[in-house]
Amino acid sequence: MRRASRLHALLSRALAFGGLPPPPLPRAQLQGITEPGAASRFGAAFLARGGFSTDASAAAQDSAKPAAATGGEGGDGKTGKSEQGDAGKSVRGGPVSWLSFLLLLVTGGGIIVYYDKEKKRHIEELKNRTSAVKQEPSVGTAAIGGPFNLLNHDGKPVTEKNFLGKWTLLYFGFTHCPDICPDELQKMALAIDKIKEKAKIEVVPVFITVDPERDTVEQVRDYVNEFHPDLIGLTGTTDEIRKVARAYRVYYMKTEEEGSDYLVDHSIVMYLMNPKMEFVKFYGKNYDADSLADGIVKEIKGHQ
Repeated sequence: MRRASRLHALLSRALAFGGLPPPPLPRAQLQGITEPGAASRFGAAFLARGGFSTDASAAAQDSAKPAAATGGEGGDGKTGKSEQGDAGKSVRGGPVSWLSFLLLLVTGGGIIVYYDKEKKRHIEELKNRTSAVKQEPSVGTAAIGGPFNLLNHDGKPVTEKNFLGKWTLLYFGFTHCPDICPDELQKMALAIDKIKEKAKIEVVPVFITVDPERDTVEQVRDYVNEFHPDLIGLTGTTDEIRKVARAYRVYYMKTEEEGSDYLVDHSIVMYLMNPKMEFVKFYGKNYDADSLADGIVKEIKGHQ
């Protein structure tokens, strides 16, 4: 009974705060409050009778709605759904990303393997093609040499036919050459003697001028006699010298011309011709007398 009186006092204060007079409670109802669970039943009955004011009841209902809508999470329903959607996406996105990365690795590895395989196959094809090419002997000779009509240092007409049946070594130069031509002709003379001494082979040395304007028959005769008794000097007209130089692919041109005094720039090459007056090999300035002699002997023996 004491607990019921205390509960009734609390309810009276609440009703006074709400601005409504406390409703009368029957004695039987007050006695029922003391029973177990009676307080809950009493509260429900009180609310059913409109114990609180309309504003307070609406506020209570409004405050309860969000909680019910959000399921106790707080905030509006959309936010909750968005968070759940984002969470779902992050969970679902993980395996897809790893799968894409794995597919990328597999694809890249496949491309690399395919490229290496194709590269090896291409190299093998090139090797097979190279090995399939047969090494055949070269056919023909270089287009060096040809017919000519000149005068020797004795003033007698000479053609290429005068040298048939002999190995011949030709050099193109001019008698007013300050150093190169004398050095080359001296090297030629030494090589000729070495070949004759070691291999018992006779090679005819020939000097052909590229300066027909100054190299007369007499001038050429005096010049060749300074190097070797077997050296043959040839000269001719401007057109004849031009023709033989073109046939042997010899370059020459006047330089530093001052009146009648000038130099002639020309090829520094010796040509080895076989007994048919066919070109065999040429020798440049880098050969000395010994290497020139050995090279000529090797070529002659190789053609015998």
